[in-house]
Amino acid sequence: MDDTPDRIPDDVPSRIEHTVLGPTTAWADVTRVLDTALREGMRACLPPCYVAAATAYAPGVDLTAVVGFPHGQHTTAVKCAEAKQAWEDGAAELDMVANIGRLRAGEHDAVREDIAEVVAAVPVPVKVIVEAPLLSEDALRRVCALAAEADADYVKTATGFSEGGATVAAVEVMREYLPVKASGGIGSWDEAKAMFEAGAERIGASSGDVIVSEWRETEE
Repeated sequence: MDDTPDRIPDDVPSRIEHTVLGPTTAWADVTRVLDTALREGMRACLPPCYVAAATAYAPGVDLTAVVGFPHGQHTTAVKCAEAKQAWEDGAAELDMVANIGRLRAGEHDAVREDIAEVVAAVPVPVKVIVEAPLLSEDALRRVCALAAEADADYVKTATGFSEGGATVAAVEVMREYLPVKASGGIGSWDEAKAMFEAGAERIGASSGDVIVSEWRETEE
């Protein structure tokens, strides 16, 4: 039986992490995202330097902070410190970037331990960004398995700052291991819907407001 329709959540906004990341992100950009997230019932995904202020500004918004962003090449100790600080500042979830260079070099134990130490450092859910566009299917399966072994809570498709973004094919593979956050290049409800149908539990997008607006039109 095709269970695709059951994969579309009843409350789409609560599954959207309205995102503001990038080298020019300023507090004014963050407040715009938070205002929209609060109005539409979305989550928000922010750089860690703004989490404390964002918690005070919009206590009604569940915040995700990125860790080791965007390349995942911080030392494990730095990632753990960043994760702890973000949690203490009010982050409800964390999105950490796996060390894809080490993964592709075959240093699987190091990748697993890196993830496991961050997971153990905080009492909140940790999603692991695996940069699926850079990986073969075998490598994608390997990193998702490592994330699961390290007790991560989700895997996430991409940072959006490398080659490519979320794809249906990647989500279909990744969902076999852990719940999936699809992120990278998702700018419309049609694109988000395809990710939900493929098995994604969450969507990360800088166009969260557009996605929710278009979804509401389909509900009318």
